[in-house]
Amino acid sequence: MEKLKILVVDDESRMRKLVKDFLKKKNFEVIEAADGEEALDIFYKDKNISLIICDVMMPKMDGFEVVKEIRQYSKVPIIMLTAKGEENDELAGFDLGVDEYISKPFSPKILVARVEAILRRSNTLAAGEVLEAGGIELDIEAHEVRIDGKEITLSFKEFELLNYFVVNQGVALSREKILNNVWNYDYFGDARTIDTHVKKLRSKLGDKGEYIKTIWGMGYKFEVSQE
Repeated sequence: MEKLKILVVDDESRMRKLVKDFLKKKNFEVIEAADGEEALDIFYKDKNISLIICDVMMPKMDGFEVVKEIRQYSKVPIIMLTAKGEENDELAGFDLGVDEYISKPFSPKILVARVEAILRRSNTLAAGEVLEAGGIELDIEAHEVRIDGKEITLSFKEFELLNYFVVNQGVALSREKILNNVWNYDYFGDARTIDTHVKKLRSKLGDKGEYIKTIWGMGYKFEVSQE
């Protein structure tokens, strides 16, 4: 089986080596970039990158600029590394389409677990499966969403969130439950992480965004309106 390719972007060579060594032990192929500009050069040349791990604070071009550029062309999963741990930075990153946030210093084993969880969800979903709910179609294998037959563009995490909602139609879901299932770990952050994603998802779904009901003080419920 061909190794999955991961791009690691960080201006600290010691940090790149640490991450690379742990990923290689898990049989991933790792490409390194020392700044944002180099990362974009590599990304545009190599069409087989399965995931990107990107630092926020870098010379020439910071991590947010890199993500913004990549998201214009690709839904590739992105994990951001930050030394700041600032909530506003995290929300800004999620708004751009970042899939995970990990604060430095971090455990390399935890980082690898996050990488494996994202790749597992994006690569092993049932081939050919299409979910349908009230005019929304999710093509699981292609990671595509169509509204009344017209394709819309969702980030990786927005697709995962919509998928979770559709699978759990009519079920009241707490924010904690959504985080544990969509982000695949206990996220000790503000509930606005979820709210930010739901807001963007509702907007992209247009009229169908009304299917995502807010349950005050708890979370959300996906329910198709009965005509």
